[in-house]
Amino acid sequence: MHRSAPSHDIDESKVAVTPPKQQAAGVTAVTIALERAVQEMGVLRTARTLTRVNQRHGFDCPGCAWPEPSDHRRPAEFCENGAKAVAEEATLRTVDPEFFARHSIAELSDKSGYWLGQQGRLTHPMVLRPGEDHYTPIAWDEAYRLIAEELRALDSPDEALFYTSGRTANETAFLYQLLVRSYGTNNLPDCSNMCHESSGTALSASIGIGKGSVTIDDFSAAEVIVVAGQNPGTNHPRMLSALQKAKEHGARVIAVNPLPETGLLGFRDPQTMRGLTTGIDIADDFLQIRLGGDMALFQGLAKLLFEAEDRAPGTVVDRAFVDAHTAGFAEYEKQMRAVDLGTVLEATGLTGEDLDRTAELLAASKSTIFCWAMGLTQQRHGVATIEEATNLLLMRGMIGKPGAGVCPVRGHSNVQGDRTMGIWEKMPESFLAALDSEFGITSPRKHGYDTVDAIRALTEGRAKVFFGMGGNFVSATPDTAVTEAALRQCSLTVQVSTKLNRSHVVHGRTALILPTLGRTDRDLSPAGVKQQVSVEDSMSMVHLSTGRLNPVSPELRSEVAIVCELAQELLGPDHSVPWARFRDDYDAIRDSISRVVPGCADYNTKVRGRNGFQLPHPPRDAREFRTSTGKANFAVNELQWLPVPEGRLILQTLRSHDQYNTTIYGLDDRYRGIHNGRRVVLVNPEDIAEFGFTEGDLVDLISEWTDGVERKVTGFRLVAYPTPRGNAAAYYPETNPLVPLNHVAERSNTPVSKAVTIRLEPHVHIA
Repeated sequence: MHRSAPSHDIDESKVAVTPPKQQAAGVTAVTIALERAVQEMGVLRTARTLTRVNQRHGFDCPGCAWPEPSDHRRPAEFCENGAKAVAEEATLRTVDPEFFARHSIAELSDKSGYWLGQQGRLTHPMVLRPGEDHYTPIAWDEAYRLIAEELRALDSPDEALFYTSGRTANETAFLYQLLVRSYGTNNLPDCSNMCHESSGTALSASIGIGKGSVTIDDFSAAEVIVVAGQNPGTNHPRMLSALQKAKEHGARVIAVNPLPETGLLGFRDPQTMRGLTTGIDIADDFLQIRLGGDMALFQGLAKLLFEAEDRAPGTVVDRAFVDAHTAGFAEYEKQMRAVDLGTVLEATGLTGEDLDRTAELLAASKSTIFCWAMGLTQQRHGVATIEEATNLLLMRGMIGKPGAGVCPVRGHSNVQGDRTMGIWEKMPESFLAALDSEFGITSPRKHGYDTVDAIRALTEGRAKVFFGMGGNFVSATPDTAVTEAALRQCSLTVQVSTKLNRSHVVHGRTALILPTLGRTDRDLSPAGVKQQVSVEDSMSMVHLSTGRLNPVSPELRSEVAIVCELAQELLGPDHSVPWARFRDDYDAIRDSISRVVPGCADYNTKVRGRNGFQLPHPPRDAREFRTSTGKANFAVNELQWLPVPEGRLILQTLRSHDQYNTTIYGLDDRYRGIHNGRRVVLVNPEDIAEFGFTEGDLVDLISEWTDGVERKVTGFRLVAYPTPRGNAAAYYPETNPLVPLNHVAERSNTPVSKAVTIRLEPHVHIA
């Protein structure tokens, strides 16, 4: 059985390959950022936006969730990709009703995601009615009635799915989950399910809270910073400035990654004299690990640390911390002492010298931070891997002290805030009880569907309506053919969006597009009062965001307004939640948040402070661990890793440098030396030769999994690249069709996008 990806409209014959860059950012990044901004926004609009990105009285970048400095903010407090994200949102191009009149669904379906995104901002609510082949305009009130009628017609509220992306601000997220729970379901899948769900699952079990424990200031106090399974140069570029500052204070940076990513090797800060000339090396040590080998690395390091403790008792294991604050240490120590280092070397592809050097650094460090991203979370054993990283910190007492702790680096602005505000299918009873008390509702207690289970429910006919609050569900999810078929079975699909994407052309029997304001847009109440929203970054800092640009169309409505007006239509005018008041006054929303969400007391006052306010984190603040044992728990896991089958490769999906999540800014990946195209697969040159291919050949990628289905994407150019032997890399969403829906991380249900077994076959062009 075969499943193939849809067609695309990018001419891959124009792909050019040059040597990878050795340093990130610099003058080139500034030049490209300004060129893109002016191209999309014009000179005046560019000046009005970029000077306000991540400033105290400006707006939060719609890109990554890296925090702002706590002290001095520079005039350009954004990166190249942040500028691209702003330009994409604040573009002067528009997609109006005339556009949809010119382009049928069939025509739009044949366009690439890049082409769709380049058309501009959506300007009017649009509807695709059953049997029609063009979207047509619809009045807002009629759109709300249509949605409400479909939802009321369902046999159960659990037949509806309410997806959320990280773009959604705290106020919207709080109201959205309130609407969904008032309606009667906990079906709140979100983008976190596909990225850092493994982090939250692991950390909740280990330390009692699913968030990172460090602040931006901890980086300057750290002696060792481990960056594992993360490419900050592309995905979180402002992190490079924090790493540079850490190195200036004496920190040593250890990069653990399958690819030699430019941002981890060298950095030129364009806002310093040094950055204009030579730059700085970021990684002092680069451990080029095999895909899926991180868990083995962490267990091997633990064994070496115990052996170092034997040689110098009392110098490696922090016995005072372990005895006072942890549980399960004896079982953990017993298992780690039994680890076979030969297996560790085979699993990781590293040398004994690599392990010894790293263990020595960890043993000597008085303050260590572990950072990670998708390279760890999107593995079958992702939760266990993060637990093992946390174990290393716990045995050294590296939680709840300056310059030390866990740092999962979230990839989308406010994805962490959405979870804090209740966007989760399994919110605890304490939150639901507080919500019910505040609003006089009865929230459902039955757990809802996460993203993978939502697709399964659609496929099996257990869900029939899909509502997307932002994002691009079709392109973000795994097993594209399955996901698209599932959405096409819906009676209704609704997308609240700023720009066109593939989720608008993969639709249910009826489909709605509801255009909304972005972060950069001015948001005025019906009385003309300027509204402000708030967001939470990766380090639990909550601050205000204020858009300043005139919206491209008077038809745009804020996400808050859309939620409130839909709620009034769906739940009726006598509902106990004051929806009209919330729509008109965001301070009123925050007042309710202060009484429902832990750590948010006095929200309106604290969020207006100089840097906003930081949410409490018991392990960081007081070495308090709210776990089942009342202590930090050492996890005990059997070693898992990924042997490469004969004649096969293990593929990781990743972003290009001209990309943010599923949004494609352009067709270049400058740091990796890929230009004018995206259908490329990066393979070790020795593997290319062994398989009988030549660099530049066109190949098809076929993934293999236990269900016997062969998933296929076609016409990828082979690029010789210094990957570990047996490993390969290619961009998503083009390779999402290769990721099986049911191949998920244990315990977190996160798609395993970093460990796809594939084989290569020669591509045969069919005219």
